[in-house]
Amino acid sequence: MQGLLKKMHTRLDSPVQYDLLLGDQSVALNPLLGKSVNLTYTGHIFCVHCNRAIKKSFNQGYCYPCFTSLAQCDLCIMKPETCHYEAGTCREPDWGQAFCFQPHIVYLANSSGIKVGITRETQTPTRWIDQGAVQALPIFKVQSRYMSGLIEIAIGKHVSDKTSWQKMLKSQVAAIDLAAKRDELVDLCKLELAKISQRFGPQGIAFLPDAPVVDIYFPVDTYPVKVKSFNLDKDPKVSGVLHGIKGQYLLLDTGVINIRKYAGYEIDFSTE
Repeated sequence: MQGLLKKMHTRLDSPVQYDLLLGDQSVALNPLLGKSVNLTYTGHIFCVHCNRAIKKSFNQGYCYPCFTSLAQCDLCIMKPETCHYEAGTCREPDWGQAFCFQPHIVYLANSSGIKVGITRETQTPTRWIDQGAVQALPIFKVQSRYMSGLIEIAIGKHVSDKTSWQKMLKSQVAAIDLAAKRDELVDLCKLELAKISQRFGPQGIAFLPDAPVVDIYFPVDTYPVKVKSFNLDKDPKVSGVLHGIKGQYLLLDTGVINIRKYAGYEIDFSTE
């Protein structure tokens, strides 16, 4: 099977169900656990937005012109507290209005340990799965990405906002009492949260004290002792026995590969 690689499709189940996407084709990966798989990069890359042939991709699949012109590639997507929509300098105001001015969730997750994060409400639980979180807890619902970024900054003074992907892939991390941690963090940040609420109005921010913890189980039979990451640009052939899938990574007995990193790469996929 050959096609352009896309981010793996996921479905929350016990365990999470994964499909490898190659253009319009898909392969159910869970049944392949314990079997040998092969991914071969053909040397061709196509921009995930405009589909032009390129020699190098930027920001997980974009050509350079798209990377420098699209709002979805702007710094404020990674750091929403830097949103400049109100200044009239958004690269694509219509896209920004549709993407950023919709309900967002501020959450706690346990991936390589506790972290705070944000996502569009429509992207739960996909975002948590993609990060390899074994637990997640929504704590606030807000009306824009900018607002979620301000809350994330406040809470991020007390817990990490990053995931250690190596640690996430090495083992099943220990469970955390996320509800207790939520209450602790909300108390620590009450002054900053009050200022944000006063600025945007109480209708813009909703605390979610009754939200349940979401437990996530990944299809992994063996975790790697050492994490060796494949690089398709240096070695176009990836082969090995599939021992697990976590986040957007395939865990092989020969190493791991971040599928999302190679979006737009043309891949030959086969099993033995």
